[in-house]
Amino acid sequence: MIASVRTHPDPSEYIQHHLQNFASKHQSLILDFSVINIDTLFWSISMGLVTIVILAIAACTVTTGVPSRFQCAIEMLVEMVEDQSKAIVCGDRHFIAPLALTLFLWVALMNSLDFIPVDLPGSVIQWIGLSNMIPHHRLVPTADLNGTLGISLGVLILMLYYSVKIKGIKGFMRELVSAPFGSNPFLWLPNLLLNLIEFLAKTISLGMRLFGNMYAGELLFLLIALLGGIWGFGMDTTVLGFIGHVLAGSIWAIFHILIVLLQAFIFMMLTLVYLGQAHESH
Repeated sequence: MIASVRTHPDPSEYIQHHLQNFASKHQSLILDFSVINIDTLFWSISMGLVTIVILAIAACTVTTGVPSRFQCAIEMLVEMVEDQSKAIVCGDRHFIAPLALTLFLWVALMNSLDFIPVDLPGSVIQWIGLSNMIPHHRLVPTADLNGTLGISLGVLILMLYYSVKIKGIKGFMRELVSAPFGSNPFLWLPNLLLNLIEFLAKTISLGMRLFGNMYAGELLFLLIALLGGIWGFGMDTTVLGFIGHVLAGSIWAIFHILIVLLQAFIFMMLTLVYLGQAHESH
């Protein structure tokens, strides 16, 4: 008697496969800086270049006559970011306002990759014959904690830069040891520890918030995709699974549009708030 060979993964294996990154090597430790998630880098850089192209086209095609729909959309976005930065940051915003605009578009584009069908990247890789070289591929950089923490580390560097630029190195160091409890020498250490924890908490929470929302959305898309491929798991509910896949997928995709834009807006606003705080003195 010949035993049957299972050719399709079960639901657990399907999800585990789609949640693995194409990395430089296998990660065996919780924290390993030698591992590079190549797919996260590729799509982050690609969406960054797309952001630059969109803004460059908007700048080159601007007209004083009747604006196009594209120009109207960009102008509305620029006005929205300018109003928010003006209300939050007190000081020179020649760099901060364009930074916020770029950050919003970049994060929104990276989040929007979640609308691409979860099995499409693997199918394309298999079609071009690279499945042996690229066994795993994750499409959404913001669903990778390494990607979101990388962006938040950049925000941390800007917070430190503006703190030193606005207050001077002596003023910044004085603030670290004298705020919020006062300048008593006995309180220097508690003040310093509290301020260091505050910088660390801002950085981690900024990256974790975006990661958590996008990871949950990616996982839900995978669960919905299981309904469409339910015949591969030995069940006799193919028609119901397909109907559920179409309905649930359509509803969640429509709702996810709000999440994609909202998370990009929240990330931009928190960046403005943190940079605005760097302009203030206690």
